[in-house]
Amino acid sequence: MLHLYDTRRRGTFPFRPRGVVTMYVCGVTPYDTTHLGHARTFLVFDVLARLLEARGHRVRYAQNVTDIDESILRRAARDGIGWRELGEREERAFLEDMRRLRWRAPDVMPHATREIGEMHDMIRTLIDRGAAYRLDGSVYFSVGRAKAYGELSRLSPRHMARILATQDDASLDDPRRKDPLDFALWRAVPDGPTWPSPYGPGRPGWHIECSAMARHDLGDQIDVHGGGSDLIYPHHENEIAQSEAATGKRPFVKFWMHVQPMCLNAAKMSKSDGNMVFVRNALAATPPEALRLYLLDKHYRKRYDHDEVRLGRALERQRRLAERLGAPVRSDAIGRDRATREVMAALEDDLDVPRGMKALERHARTADDTERGSLRAIAHRVLGIV
Repeated sequence: MLHLYDTRRRGTFPFRPRGVVTMYVCGVTPYDTTHLGHARTFLVFDVLARLLEARGHRVRYAQNVTDIDESILRRAARDGIGWRELGEREERAFLEDMRRLRWRAPDVMPHATREIGEMHDMIRTLIDRGAAYRLDGSVYFSVGRAKAYGELSRLSPRHMARILATQDDASLDDPRRKDPLDFALWRAVPDGPTWPSPYGPGRPGWHIECSAMARHDLGDQIDVHGGGSDLIYPHHENEIAQSEAATGKRPFVKFWMHVQPMCLNAAKMSKSDGNMVFVRNALAATPPEALRLYLLDKHYRKRYDHDEVRLGRALERQRRLAERLGAPVRSDAIGRDRATREVMAALEDDLDVPRGMKALERHARTADDTERGSLRAIAHRVLGIV
């Protein structure tokens, strides 16, 4: 049975889906090229979707594109390019990078700018329920109306305030809001692109975008929601507050999954800091299957420091594994032999892919024809490393 760690409950629990498994992953803000940290995060959920499907579950996987954001506007202004043109160019580059990595693509990729109407509907509901208030053309969510606020991040209000001050949109927040932790659902802005609304022209807040898109594509409650660990606060904390207030249903998400960052020179890979190794550069010297093996070779809840020596070893490991297993064939099926059970047990233990890959490599050395076909099916269909 699959067990997953839930950030909200701070523990690992059995995952017992009923019907179609719904999964929402916070995607890219397309203003720069895909780095290894992005790829690692999205490959974790790629493997989860593949694993569920290999076990016979239907999966509906949504991953959004935040195609309007202060970061995009600033980068477009810096480069003298239209913000839409920049976003579309970088989104195409991202998709190409991920396709080359043999990504199990999401079933739907909603774009924030295409679902403004869904956001207005949710904002209207929040106002009507007294969970949000208008302020000179803007609308703010009142965190005091969310009884479980802070349950996901477990941060103090003082710590939350320090994080908020570092956000890209911090300068746009109205200092007159009722509580300094109240967050924007809709903003009246002094410049840049705007959309009409019942409150006046403006732009949606970051958090309402994902809540509205998730509800539209997956429903009021979701089985799995995830992304990078840097999204726990404020983004995911605020999603919980506004989604549960709008629907009256709790929990909004059954399992919150967060991937720890990929680091370079002991610092988190970050587009804003320019501290990155790009996927396309890594793929110039490393086959996609070997790069997948490298990026998955650290448990997703552990920080991963990029290491070129380790990347080189991953290339050799992938070559040896491919030689021992042989090319995938159509008849390959995941069986119930001892070797297969050991590998799958690791994968179903909160996606312990590193342990699963080590077991796969060990058994591949001595597998008979039946076991080899089963191990090959896991390596190809679930892990994508051969």
